[in-house]
Amino acid sequence: MFEIGRLCMKIAGRDAGKKCLIVDVIDEHFVIIDGETRRRKCNIKHLEPLGQTAEITKNAPAPEVVRILKQMGIEMAEKKPKTKATKAKTERPKHTRKMKEKLVKETKAKSKLAKETKEKKSKEEIKPEEKAELKTE
Repeated sequence: MFEIGRLCMKIAGRDAGKKCLIVDVIDEHFVIIDGETRRRKCNIKHLEPLGQTAEITKNAPAPEVVRILKQMGIEMAEKKPKTKATKAKTERPKHTRKMKEKLVKETKAKSKLAKETKEKKSKEEIKPEEKAELKTE
């Protein structure tokens, strides 16, 4: 039932609901799958065999699996390999110790200023000239 080339549907895990082809049979409980899912070892309990089979070689490369799935009428997005350029875009800038210390000082200064203005408001009304000075600081 679970032979090489069998079209299956993943029914458990992160790739549930996606179609795949069996690329290799490891033993009676595990197979290697590829297709809309990630290429990986999978328990046959997590697969629902579908009626179609395809003629593929054992451990067929991913482009061949994609080609066969397209022939079967299953459209799938192409997997793009990650390069250093794409990784650089997603990485966040690293904060240095100086940057962190600067941020801490700024937040302390803002909280101190807010506390002072609150005390001043409670004692007396703030003049419009003083408000302009506080905003510029």
